[in-house]
Amino acid sequence: MRYPKRSQYKYAKSRYRIRNWPEYEASLRRRGDLTVWLSDAALHAWRAPASGQPGGQRIYSDKAIEAALTIRMIFHLPLRQTEGFLRSLADLLELELPIPDHTTLSRRLKELGDINFHRLATDRPIHLLIDSTGLRIHVGHLRKPPKRRVWRKLHLAVDGDTGEVLAEDLTNRHTADCVRVPKLLDQINGPLASVAADGAYDAGAVYEAARKKGDGHRVRVLIPPIQGAQPSSSRSPGQWERNRNIRSVRKLGRKEWLANSGYSRRSLVENAVFRYKAILGQRMRSRSLGSQRAEVRLACKILNTMTSLGMPDSVKVE
Repeated sequence: MRYPKRSQYKYAKSRYRIRNWPEYEASLRRRGDLTVWLSDAALHAWRAPASGQPGGQRIYSDKAIEAALTIRMIFHLPLRQTEGFLRSLADLLELELPIPDHTTLSRRLKELGDINFHRLATDRPIHLLIDSTGLRIHVGHLRKPPKRRVWRKLHLAVDGDTGEVLAEDLTNRHTADCVRVPKLLDQINGPLASVAADGAYDAGAVYEAARKKGDGHRVRVLIPPIQGAQPSSSRSPGQWERNRNIRSVRKLGRKEWLANSGYSRRSLVENAVFRYKAILGQRMRSRSLGSQRAEVRLACKILNTMTSLGMPDSVKVE
């Protein structure tokens, strides 16, 4: 075995041990359980209620479309295979359920509206972690793919204590990370204790948006300032947090500040991004922006469901 050189210690992969392996192993098995993704509540609400208006009536409720698309994303099925899977499942369960075809699933995806993936409201202050990543999108049946593949930027806000996704946003690739922070914070109902993000979010609008979510209490904003940043003479409460970070970095050094300020907790949002791409894929299935946004919200709901089933409790092995 070749050990790393002393100058390479920080690049060596750390070893971790899972302390709750039996519970976590059971949660991994439950992720493939169909009863989790196609519950009795979804089957009872499968048919759409009568609208009371003249004309053709909907056959499938939004919950039925959401359940079908959830199974599609979990098991990585195309729309036609999803239709066949649900038909065979209804036959095995001896249920007289109308199964939506693949064209209905594609059309109704963009009409799902607000897919609720938020947790229940709590009085506990939230330690919010924010990051963004890129997702490739379908370019159609082009004979020659474009040199610069088109992609979307996914913005995620994660609870630092539970690992749940609390807010999301999908934009084009040219949107700056700091611009979408106010919209992410508007999706969160609970009080904030702190906000942590990387240096791309070092902007006055981010500090000001975090201050407004404090409800009169000061929100700690942990964003490493850029090299050579100078304290501002502005007396706004949001700018005060940035000046505090700059002075702390000068006093302690950047490496010491990252270790002592609690900024290292931000790695949990990077873990959430990794889980998103590992479980649901790095490529989006929909083509229009409206359908892509509905797909992202549905993916966040899937991630939160898996988080509620159980997460590993790991400790670093020295």
